[in-house]
Amino acid sequence: MPNKHKHDPFRTMTYLPIEDHGIIGDLHTVALVGKNGTIDWCCIPSFDAPSVFGALLDAEKGGFFSIAPQEAPEMALKQYYLPETNILITRFFTLEGVGEITDFMPIEHSKTHMKRHRIIRAVRVVRGSMTFELTCRPAFNYARDEHSVHLSERGAAFRSTDLSLGLFSSIPLADDGHGGVVTTFTLQQDHWAYFLLESTGDQTSEPPHLSPAEYQQILLDTKNYWRTWLSQCRYQGRWREMVHRSALALKLLTYAPTGAIVAAPTTSLPESMGGERNWDYRYTWLRDSSLTIHSLLLLGFHQEADAFGDWLRARAAELTEDGSLQTMYTIHGGHDMTEITLDHLDGYRHSRPVRIGNGAYTQLQLDITGEFLDGVYAYLSKRGIYYEGWPYLLRLLEWLEKNWQGGDEGIWEVRGGKRAFVHSRVMCWVAFDRAIRIAQEQGLPAPLDTWRATRDTIYNEIMEKGWSEEQQSFVQYYGSDAVDASALLISLTGFTAEADPRIVRTIERIQRELMFEPHVYRYRENAADDGLKGVEGTFSICSFWLVEALTRAGKLEEARQNLEQMLTYANHLGLYSEEVGPLGEAFGNFPQAFTHLALISACHALDQALGEASPTRQ
Repeated sequence: MPNKHKHDPFRTMTYLPIEDHGIIGDLHTVALVGKNGTIDWCCIPSFDAPSVFGALLDAEKGGFFSIAPQEAPEMALKQYYLPETNILITRFFTLEGVGEITDFMPIEHSKTHMKRHRIIRAVRVVRGSMTFELTCRPAFNYARDEHSVHLSERGAAFRSTDLSLGLFSSIPLADDGHGGVVTTFTLQQDHWAYFLLESTGDQTSEPPHLSPAEYQQILLDTKNYWRTWLSQCRYQGRWREMVHRSALALKLLTYAPTGAIVAAPTTSLPESMGGERNWDYRYTWLRDSSLTIHSLLLLGFHQEADAFGDWLRARAAELTEDGSLQTMYTIHGGHDMTEITLDHLDGYRHSRPVRIGNGAYTQLQLDITGEFLDGVYAYLSKRGIYYEGWPYLLRLLEWLEKNWQGGDEGIWEVRGGKRAFVHSRVMCWVAFDRAIRIAQEQGLPAPLDTWRATRDTIYNEIMEKGWSEEQQSFVQYYGSDAVDASALLISLTGFTAEADPRIVRTIERIQRELMFEPHVYRYRENAADDGLKGVEGTFSICSFWLVEALTRAGKLEEARQNLEQMLTYANHLGLYSEEVGPLGEAFGNFPQAFTHLALISACHALDQALGEASPTRQ
């Protein structure tokens, strides 16, 4: 029979550093697994569903699923993925023994099981003997819904109004009196314990069952799935392991039913402790579309590119009445992401507010049109556009023709008012440039003379108003003296030549003013008011943009040094959050798809340039 805990983890839960997590997933949702063996974030049945484990945002009442050895005077923790998979191993080293947990979520292929989401946790002792404590305490609907606990010989069932979870346990469980179950068990060397958590909408179903033989088969099937998928990757260059891990992470952030990729699977992880820069990233931004398509195609993942291309086509078919696009959408293609705060949650390390939804979906961000069309152009380069899709793009360009000269909130979604952001203007240029190319390459009917005239007008205006002779750089917005890391995209989009003196000088200014080697800030808050309080860390995507911009400008040694340094700031599993803090810690939502996309693009560009360069240039 299980023994009672010597202490109540409900009262002793603490916040792990953001970077001390790995992720597992089933292409519908993910779970974050800490180095301490605790699952402290998981939303079921999808990325943007309410959390069932949310201790990451409130250690006391958010809900968690922990398995760990009893406290030992000395204990070391390690995590790694089984090679070429998203199967996570967490190891505990003590003087008495070594134990490990294998965590993964099986990939369901049959439509009859697509609505079933399972987390499998298998515990074994590698050496010696070890006593483990388990606590599974879900908190449904962001800890807002009550639930009941039902014990049986198989395990336990947790039943709330809208969702039920069944927990199979090979070890008898006991009610912990706080809405969860507990057990304490001792394993000898090479002995195992098995646990399977499964979601169900059935209020009367019994917990699932998992035999050792079934576990081994599901583990083998999951391992084969990930290795077969990764074998499609055609990247064989330098930094291959980091590129492969980024690809595996991006696949985990893909919502299989629609092909959408979430920006990150978490919400409200702060950009600085105690600040208000806490956002919900469990949605899909059109801004990411270009980099997503380019990176997937670079690696050879055509099926994923096709799925995301289908998602983009569906968004094009949903233009607003005036012909414009929305900034972001839900993974299901929904348009409403009304932002609300969950005041009953304390926030990660007391960093409030905790937000769900994202008010940025109502903003005007002119740059998304260019990013969207650049993604469409990359996707269509080998396929061509169908007749039914062309009228939507014509309407979109017609809207942009009327609106590109206005202000917007820009790439960083500032909340300090609309401005004429240079990056937005550059992406408007990209929109017309890519539309012209699509029309010319396929011989499609289009007002090419009008588009060319607009494209040229935008170009000339940027070179006149977006460039500061005094500062010798492109600036953040017309009339500003501040520099912005988004200027690194100017050459990456083809707006200027890659080694144009203006972009080279802009890179140099960014290195002087925004760089904390190898990290790059988006901008300095004191030089460019964004309407928000507090500070933030450096943005890893900007750091990888700098690597690629330096590469394209021919500064390969600088680019390589920066890249090698940036790779050391991944966590122990090769994963990145949105930002890096002053002590090298992770800030912001985790893991961040945009960061991994930029890593792939930077590694590919630099590897290719080094391969083409003479030894003296390397």
